[in-house]
Amino acid sequence: MPITVSELAGLLGLCFQGTGSRELRRISSWEAADDHSLVFYDRVGKGPIRDDQLRAGCVIAPRDLVPPGATAIHSHAPKLDFARAAAFLAPAPRGTGWRHTSAVVSSAAEIDADVDLGPCCVVGAGAVIGRGSILHAGVVVGEGCSIGADCILHPRVILYPGTTLGDRVVLHAGAVIGGDGFGYVFDGQAQVKFPQAGSVVIEDDVEIGCNTTVDRGSLGVTRICAGAKIDNLVQIAHNVQVGRSVVIAAQTGISGSTVIEDYAVIGGQVGFGDHARVERGAVIGSKAGVLPGKIVRGGETYWGVPVRPLSEYKRLNALFGRLPEMKSDIDSLKKAVEEIRAGKLP
Repeated sequence: MPITVSELAGLLGLCFQGTGSRELRRISSWEAADDHSLVFYDRVGKGPIRDDQLRAGCVIAPRDLVPPGATAIHSHAPKLDFARAAAFLAPAPRGTGWRHTSAVVSSAAEIDADVDLGPCCVVGAGAVIGRGSILHAGVVVGEGCSIGADCILHPRVILYPGTTLGDRVVLHAGAVIGGDGFGYVFDGQAQVKFPQAGSVVIEDDVEIGCNTTVDRGSLGVTRICAGAKIDNLVQIAHNVQVGRSVVIAAQTGISGSTVIEDYAVIGGQVGFGDHARVERGAVIGSKAGVLPGKIVRGGETYWGVPVRPLSEYKRLNALFGRLPEMKSDIDSLKKAVEEIRAGKLP
């Protein structure tokens, strides 16, 4: 929605320079910016903004990088404040009560009056959907599910029975929440399915990417805590606990009963064995492997297979690069030793 530069600066708690009455209508890249666009500029590897660079209506940037005649909001963290500004200029959509005629809703479901239901949505008995939520085409909400306020479920999201979502949860297309975990017991001849009778709880402000799956607990709860952000194509197994504001990148697989504590960051294609634990604030780089039962200590960055502190990984990686040279040296030494033994050398 339109907002003036001075109003936006006030909402962000920041100072501004230039034309405070200028109306901003959108966030934008630098290339697509116009007189009503907001852009940001950080100082990483960059010099001051030149007058001929700035086509946008306003820029969020450090004060010392802004030319005197520009309209700008001063910020020490431009990218963060730009993201905060986006919530005012491009707020998330909210349901208005629109229901497509093809939606199938149980008479035993409780749905707030301003919930949107797209084509071919299915809502089971005992489900509860809070105010302002939006269910796009083909969403299936199983029996006994609970969806909080202002949630957005994109096309083909599936909630198995008994799943709980907090407020402002966003599930992108194809996400499947609450399917059975992968648990079997071998009796010597066949795999016997272990009960998958638990549930999934996804707390407030969680966002989950396309085609990600979160399995229900086997006998307990799989929990994604408030503010966690999970990328596309992530597999989260039964009884996993994901802490507050954890970030997990694409194609990561997390085995059962693993715990990832608050504020950890997990890169893409990381593999976790079962019952691993990642302590608070740890960072694990892409394609790392975390062995079953491994404890990854907090406050450090880790890499590699098996996962190890980054400093150790770099040291070993440097040695791996020297292996051909080291092999050649060893072969020469072996040859010299053989010649000495054969009496060919003095």
